[in-house]
Amino acid sequence: MKHGINQRLRHALSGRRHRTVLAAAAVLAAAATGSGVALSVAQQPEAAGGADTVAVAELGQSLTAGGAGGGAPTAAPETTAPSTAAAAPPTRTATATPSPTRAKESPKKAEEPPAPPESKLLDYTFQAQTTYYYCGPAATRIALSVRDAQLSQDELASRLGTTVNGTNSAEDTTRVLNSVTRSNFYRTTAIPGPSATRAQMDRLQADVVHAISNGYAVVANIAGSATDIAGGWHSYPGGHYLTVVGYRDDGRTVKIADPAIPGEDSYYWMTTIDLANWIATRGYSA
Repeated sequence: MKHGINQRLRHALSGRRHRTVLAAAAVLAAAATGSGVALSVAQQPEAAGGADTVAVAELGQSLTAGGAGGGAPTAAPETTAPSTAAAAPPTRTATATPSPTRAKESPKKAEEPPAPPESKLLDYTFQAQTTYYYCGPAATRIALSVRDAQLSQDELASRLGTTVNGTNSAEDTTRVLNSVTRSNFYRTTAIPGPSATRAQMDRLQADVVHAISNGYAVVANIAGSATDIAGGWHSYPGGHYLTVVGYRDDGRTVKIADPAIPGEDSYYWMTTIDLANWIATRGYSA
C-alpha cells in the first residue's frame, strides 16, 4: 500500500514537472514570437492543471512585463533594420565661429594718376596742304604722324569725304582719327555759339592737356580771325582746320601747326581763350 502511494506520488510529481517544463517552453516561445501563452496553457486539461495554469500565467506575466515583478528584464529581439535614432547622424547646431580679432587697418587711398606735366610738345611730321581745300586732310595727317601713321592727304581726303568745298565738320576728323589709330580715344566737342563761354574755354584747356599728355594731337575746325601771342594775325573766314601739337603753362597757351603755312614758320602759339573763340560755331577732335 505504501509502495503504491509512493509510486503514484512520483508519477504525479514527474507529470507535473513535465507539464511545467512544457509550459515554460511555451511561454518562452510566445515571448519570442509575440503570441500569447493562453493557447499553450488552454490545451492542458483544466482539472489536471489548474494550479499549473496559474503558475504558467504568472511566469508569462513576469517574462513579458520585463521584470516588473522583480525578475530580470527580457532583452528585446534584434531586427535587421537599425532604428531611426541609430541610423540618423547626430544633429549639430551651426554656430558662427568668431574670427580672431584683428587690428583695424586704415583704408588705403586709391592711387591717383600722376598730374600731367606743366608743358609738353609732341613729335610730329609737318606737311602743308597740297590743295586749297585739303586743310582737313593735311591737319589730320599731322595729328596721325604723332601716332606713327603715315597716310597720304589724298587717302585721308577720301576717308574724310573731303570735296572742293572742304571737309564737313569735326565729326569727320574724329571718325577718321579713331579709325586709323584703332582706338576710341577721340571725342568731338562743339562750341556752337558765336563765342566760347568760360566753361567751354576751360573744357578746351583740359582736353588739350589730356590729349597731348597722352600722346595724341588735337584737330580743330576754326572760322574767322585770331591773333597769336606774337601779334601775328590769321584769318580764315570760310573755315579752316588746324592741329594742336603742344601746350605750356598748364595748357593756357597752345602750339598750333597750321597746314596753310608752308615752311619752317608753319606753327605759332596762341592762348587757349583765343583758340576757343576761334573754334566758335565749329568744333574740335580731342
